[in-house]
Amino acid sequence: MKMKLQAIASISLASLLSGCAAGPTPRNYSDSRWMTEQRLNDRQAIHLDEKLKCTAPIRPANLKLANYVTPANLPAASGSLAAGDRVSLNIAGDEETISGTYVISEDGMLLLPGIQAIDINGLTIFAAEKTVRERLVSGRFVKALSNNVDLRLVESSGVSISVSGAVFRTGTVRVGDRRNDDRIGLKQGKASGDTNPGRSVSTALRAAGGVRPDAAVDSIYMVRGVKWTKLDLGGNISGTVDINRPLAAADRLIVPSRGCFDAALVRPSAITAPGIRVFMSNLARSANNNGGAAIGKETTSLPYGTRLLQGAVALNCIGGSAMNAGRKVVLVSRNPINGKSVVVERKVESLIRHSNRDDYDPYLMPNDALACYDSAFMNFRDALGMITDTATPALIFGKLVN
Repeated sequence: MKMKLQAIASISLASLLSGCAAGPTPRNYSDSRWMTEQRLNDRQAIHLDEKLKCTAPIRPANLKLANYVTPANLPAASGSLAAGDRVSLNIAGDEETISGTYVISEDGMLLLPGIQAIDINGLTIFAAEKTVRERLVSGRFVKALSNNVDLRLVESSGVSISVSGAVFRTGTVRVGDRRNDDRIGLKQGKASGDTNPGRSVSTALRAAGGVRPDAAVDSIYMVRGVKWTKLDLGGNISGTVDINRPLAAADRLIVPSRGCFDAALVRPSAITAPGIRVFMSNLARSANNNGGAAIGKETTSLPYGTRLLQGAVALNCIGGSAMNAGRKVVLVSRNPINGKSVVVERKVESLIRHSNRDDYDPYLMPNDALACYDSAFMNFRDALGMITDTATPALIFGKLVN
């Protein structure tokens, strides 16, 4: 019986210690990487990196060249009315019947009491005033006198904009909406005229998660109706003067990709994300749970431009006993150009000790995941502890049997 228990212990020890060795190297699709720092592991030489070449941005096929205009000749957005805008209507000789403050309906209509809805969506305030006056005159609500109908913009509301291409969250975004405390015309009486800085190109790009590092920021397409133009927003990155263009309802922004990673775009700016959210897990010693590792909202919300090494510090995967020097950190990311995931493994000490660490220290992107793995020594200690916990009851049982 004693020999059987010894054999069982030996087999258990061999099987458990075999698990202390480093796990297999992560396997990825050959085209899953999109930045040179995402080499498979920190032992690969730099010269083994395949070239991640940039390509010239391609004009979207649905934009007809005949409809191109220069940025200066794009139909003006300023003053164009949209759903939710607040306007003031004053009719000479009328105090309360039709005169008053109105909010343009969701479908762009001005709803006046006793009058069929008037479509003023997308019109300038001057064109809208002319349309309203013609309707009132034709309906014999007012006489055909000059200057007897006055329509003024009181407050510009938010607008819905479509953003596609090399941004982190494509789709429709809402820009320029205001809090109730910031609303104009609710208590200012006859105030008129408004500028809404939130209805801008940069605001829309940030609302779409910001431009990605592969974006062609000098060739962003802006579509208004059937007309389109191309904007150079590189000044937001280089720090040169840049005009932040206003947006009108139903505008479209298309951000083409260069097909390569540009580290210059990985920092907070007017058109990039100010910060990112990263998923973290640390079940290693001495932090054997995520709560113990102090992983919370503050540690998983990082500035845009954070690298893997800095993320490992926030993960509490660095420091402590020298026995932990063999820890590894694993990054799970996704190539936004082709949608393929990539898994990168790094030795923590290599990221700290080597002078060329930047060559294999990837930038973190929104929704990346980080995990900390224990050193081989800690795995060995855990294996011995498990054997001890298992062997003791077995030995006691063996003595009782004998």
